[in-house]
Amino acid sequence: MHRDQSQLRARSAPEYLPSLLLDLDQMLDEFTRCPIRAEFHFDPDMPAVITVEFLTERGPNLSWRMGRELLHLGVTAMSGCGDVRMWPTAPSARPSSWLLLESHEGEALFEVPTGPLSNWIDATYRITSAEAEMDGLNWDGFLQELLDGPGTPPE
Repeated sequence: MHRDQSQLRARSAPEYLPSLLLDLDQMLDEFTRCPIRAEFHFDPDMPAVITVEFLTERGPNLSWRMGRELLHLGVTAMSGCGDVRMWPTAPSARPSSWLLLESHEGEALFEVPTGPLSNWIDATYRITSAEAEMDGLNWDGFLQELLDGPGTPPE
């Protein structure tokens, strides 16, 4: 006879979600657009954070970490404060949102197509719900990675 051991079962491996590759427009000024590709990465081990890698033709790629909720909300309403903000553009044939990134070195404004981004963000929530995104989070490792970046050796 076997008793129920459902609480002892190992947690299943996190579901894999491919990165999302999007063509964005960087606004250099009010009338000048510069196309740039961005790759959005989701890590089920750190579901509250989306890493966006801006792929450059010359020089190193640039990565930003931003809240998944910020991106989710930013396709329909003003979202974020401080270094990362996102809000919808005026209604048009191609739904999009503005993504503003600021640092002490400057700022960059991007127009992001919201259809593919919304679908991809929705898929991340099917893997890890908003309610469960902080479960099992290694807070020390999380903060260390946010402050130092991935792969930075401890001092």
